[in-house]
Amino acid sequence: MIHAPSFACLRPTSELASRVGRSNRARDTMPELLLRRALRKQGIRYKLHEERLPGKPDIVLQHRRIAIFCDGDFWHGRCWAKRRKRLSKGANASYWIAKISRNIQRGRRINQMLCRLNWRVIRVWESDIVGDPDAIAHQIARAAQMKRREC
Repeated sequence: MIHAPSFACLRPTSELASRVGRSNRARDTMPELLLRRALRKQGIRYKLHEERLPGKPDIVLQHRRIAIFCDGDFWHGRCWAKRRKRLSKGANASYWIAKISRNIQRGRRINQMLCRLNWRVIRVWESDIVGDPDAIAHQIARAAQMKRREC
């Protein structure tokens, strides 16, 4: 059994940090909206936040059985070794390292669960989406075409 770390005894470094943290969105983030717009331009139809699937993927190509997650660079640990080193020197280091490590583990577990259900998982970093949403949408369109050929 996996036990989640407790964050009960940890406090935010400031009220401002706490307010900023509370304002982070789980859905309809700017990178997600950019990607959805680019997918529509490609003519790709999708569903949003399918609650019946593990992890509630941000975007779902139902007929192709493709689940797409738009992962935040910070929250999901992009360049984790470097980021972890920086976090270890900052405020609430043990909190942030445990929090992001747990997010990474959860992402891997969700990927495995979806794969066992015969879903293809595509995870895209927010900075890649913001940098070129059309290129990411094109890669997803290619993945959908390849999935169609497999059927």
